[in-house]
Amino acid sequence: MSEREAVRRRIVGAATRLLESEGREAVTTRAVSAAAGVQPPTIYRLFTDMRGLLEAVAESGFNEYLARKREQRLTDDPVADLHAGWDLHVQFGLDYPAHYLLMYGQTGQGHAVPAVNEGLARLRMLVERIAAAGRLTVGVDTAIAMVHAACVGTTLGLLASAPAERDLDRSRRLRESTIGAVTGRPVAATDDLAQRAVGLKAALDQAGGMLTPGEHAILGELLDRLAGHRAPRADRRA
Repeated sequence: MSEREAVRRRIVGAATRLLESEGREAVTTRAVSAAAGVQPPTIYRLFTDMRGLLEAVAESGFNEYLARKREQRLTDDPVADLHAGWDLHVQFGLDYPAHYLLMYGQTGQGHAVPAVNEGLARLRMLVERIAAAGRLTVGVDTAIAMVHAACVGTTLGLLASAPAERDLDRSRRLRESTIGAVTGRPVAATDDLAQRAVGLKAALDQAGGMLTPGEHAILGELLDRLAGHRAPRADRRA
């Protein structure tokens, strides 16, 4: 490890300890430089500004979250795996509240922590597995946006309450309603054309060189059109 990297890690470690013990307001240039045993200009030389340092701290925390995600074993039920991913996300936020708020609250504003992209890639993989199984009832991107927004919002809502007042069952209810809104029965058990189209669209990228770019685009457009179609429900009368 180079001396530059060693100093960088020492500064991130000092800022992390201040964040966890005293909160965001305690993470100042003076406090961090004193705790890390460096001069304030060193922080600016390595991180440009305090925002850069906070993003580095947030990323170090997010790496712990990603490690947990990688340890999550997939099952034969892709919907159950998405449920488990939701629970893991919320639990990480509750275990590391200061880091979570940096990741999703204070550094966000157009400068997402780079490691967040890996977390979103993991979510996309989980959603695409559901689509491939014929159980996604909306487009992949729509499902990802809905699940991500609901899960992050749920976690931030829980963190806004005192630990003793947190209603953890709220997360379960929101998880069920959100995932339930984007998933359905296995395609073999339904004649929903739109649901079948969503599953086929998710598998389209696996066609490789079987289709020309033009064919790929046309088929994708047709599948999007079918995916947006909902057959009228039969009028059920007693």
